[in-house]
Amino acid sequence: MTTNLDNIIVVGDRVLIKPNDATDRTKSGLYLPAGYQDKEKIQSGYILKCGPGYPLPSLDEGEAWNSKAADTHYMPLQVKPGDLALFLQKNAIEIKYNSDKYFIVPQSAILLVERDEF
Repeated sequence: MTTNLDNIIVVGDRVLIKPNDATDRTKSGLYLPAGYQDKEKIQSGYILKCGPGYPLPSLDEGEAWNSKAADTHYMPLQVKPGDLALFLQKNAIEIKYNSDKYFIVPQSAILLVERDEF
């Protein structure tokens, strides 16, 4: 599950998700046709990286050339790396990186997370 993702920077309110391995059988043992898992409306996977969050407007009304006025502050995301996420497939963007399949998903498309720690 670990690949070299150090060069990837996720922006905004997006998260990088490694999908769970697709199963080719149902719980009762029936074989599913090829491509069935790709057509599912809801997918699951582990969050590997998160963006900084939602940008907040600057409260400092300093001059535009002042370097403090250019600092961007973010409201952090609710999800964290390591969470198991259930997300809407239609809002996800599929990418391949180092021959592995990943999804870039906005936090608003994540329906549920499971976290081991509180």
